[in-house]
Amino acid sequence: MSLDSKQQSQFKTIGLIGKPQHSEALQTLTSLYFFLQARGHSIIVDIRLADDLELPQIRYEDLVGIGQKCDLAIVVGGDGYMLGAARVLARFDISVIGVNRGNLGFLTDLDPEDFEKPLTEVLEGTYQAENRFLLEAQVYSHGHLKSSSTAVNEAVLHPDKIAHMIEFEVYVNDNFMINQRADGLILSTPTGSTAYSLSGGGPILTPKLDAISLLPMFPHTLNSRPIVIDANSIVRLKIAQSNTTEMQISCDSHVNLSVLPGDEVVIKKTQHKLNLLHPQNYNYFHVLHNKFGWGNKLF
Repeated sequence: MSLDSKQQSQFKTIGLIGKPQHSEALQTLTSLYFFLQARGHSIIVDIRLADDLELPQIRYEDLVGIGQKCDLAIVVGGDGYMLGAARVLARFDISVIGVNRGNLGFLTDLDPEDFEKPLTEVLEGTYQAENRFLLEAQVYSHGHLKSSSTAVNEAVLHPDKIAHMIEFEVYVNDNFMINQRADGLILSTPTGSTAYSLSGGGPILTPKLDAISLLPMFPHTLNSRPIVIDANSIVRLKIAQSNTTEMQISCDSHVNLSVLPGDEVVIKKTQHKLNLLHPQNYNYFHVLHNKFGWGNKLF
């Protein structure tokens, strides 16, 4: 989108978020700080970096404070670090952009060695914006909510013990879908479709699709297949009493919720969305081409 000069001051206060004790990320954060300071932006730095950065007149806040007080957050790190920040920042009216200091960089577009020109264009109002939805996973025991968390990429039901088969029923909008005996189930957003789900053979969902993919993990039947459903559906997993092991719901491979035999898990889209910004020349299929090494055009 392109904004007129009156709107170009929308990013007045900018939050800087990065991985503590990561020398390359700290170097990039320092460069960003002086770059933004020279442009006249107010800057708030993630308080987890307080012991790592030696910069003049730093104002520190936690992620909630950054979400409440900033117009834009710049996350320096890999996709994993972006996911952790996004789960918090999605609750607030804040835009987010990433500088890649990781490996794949599906969510972190800016080059740490050459961020000034594309970031200047973003700050002056020329960029692409996407709203990425999150999933909420809720665990119920005897009808009472006992734990919940959110995920940007995926929520995964899996056994507490490695390679242990579990049994559960899957309902979509209270309609019975399947009785599943498998090593687990991956429920992925379009954002997460190029992550854990992809490694298990799940489909790639383009970011603007309002859909969720359900991917059984090593199902113990030949007729079990992945399925893509409307993201506004409510998925309910009824965990069989016959299971002999404890289970977990893992959100973005970061937050683990305990699941016991007889529990129910409800997974649905959250009301909050991550407002992710990209440089104006961003092309999703170009990203796939680069990350996966897809072949060049024939013509």
